[in-house]
Amino acid sequence: MGGKPVWERRRMRGPGESIVSAISVGAVFILIGLVFVLALPNNLWDQTIAFFRSFTTRQVPGIGITLPAPINPGGHTVFYTAVFQFTLGLAFLQILVLALRIGFGSRVHKIAETVGNLVFWIGASYLVNMYLNSSTTLSTYFAFWAAIIIVLGLSIVARAAVLISKR
Repeated sequence: MGGKPVWERRRMRGPGESIVSAISVGAVFILIGLVFVLALPNNLWDQTIAFFRSFTTRQVPGIGITLPAPINPGGHTVFYTAVFQFTLGLAFLQILVLALRIGFGSRVHKIAETVGNLVFWIGASYLVNMYLNSSTTLSTYFAFWAAIIIVLGLSIVARAAVLISKR
């Protein structure tokens, strides 16, 4: 491979990627703090610990396999609300990152990565809101995870579509 060494090519791109990365990481920490502050009256930390301590192996309804799941999937609405707020916040962050990447003229693979992330976090926030609430059953809990796998596939396809469109 001819041309300039990798470290020189990176330097030629300018500070745009570093700025976008710094904003993104900082915003994630701010988002984590905001989610905990919003949930202060509900003691989110204890609710999160209770959620993970309630895990046991449960048989997936209609299938002969067992997977980890909470004993009472509908009993963790405080935790699910916090997860929804976090995923929605990450979706908004990806919109900001996408705008910054386009504004700074980032490489296509970085823009494609951000589009894939955006599709995933929008899909995840929708699914958390739809499947995980006070009426969550074991069936809807496992349906949520199946739908998350579908959204993951959609995000990969969206990433590929951006890469193909720029060829």
